[in-house]
Amino acid sequence: MTFADSLPPPALTPICEVLAEMGERFALSGTPLGERAVSEVNTLRISGRRLNASLAGKAAADWLIVAPDRSFAMLDVRFTVRTDDDALIFVQYNGRLRFSATGPHRAVVAPRFETGDPRYGWLNSIQAIGTGLFDPATRQLRYAFYEVA
Repeated sequence: MTFADSLPPPALTPICEVLAEMGERFALSGTPLGERAVSEVNTLRISGRRLNASLAGKAAADWLIVAPDRSFAMLDVRFTVRTDDDALIFVQYNGRLRFSATGPHRAVVAPRFETGDPRYGWLNSIQAIGTGLFDPATRQLRYAFYEVA
């Protein structure tokens, strides 16, 4: 029996769904880390039983690095949202985007949240995961975020 066998599997509790409309993309070839792309976020809406918010301000983007074989990219995303009841929450996540030649690209991410609003203080102490799809034709990105317990 291994240590992992002695632990219960993680439980996932839904937090929200995310819909983002991606904007202009800037590709930088030949950087020290390879191909880097910066994609701006035009709009973003979070909807769910536990969290409802929209993009606050314009400082929102995905700074990604494309793997040399172009099969996936490493995501680095940051944005701020304003909840429907006027709290500000900073969101940052890293993850992987697996490219598909025939359909939407699949993303798996690990969001972290920061807020000073006590109503949403529970977000500060959790680790979340998310799974989603990016449709390059529409430039829409959809996620489901879950709290890991």
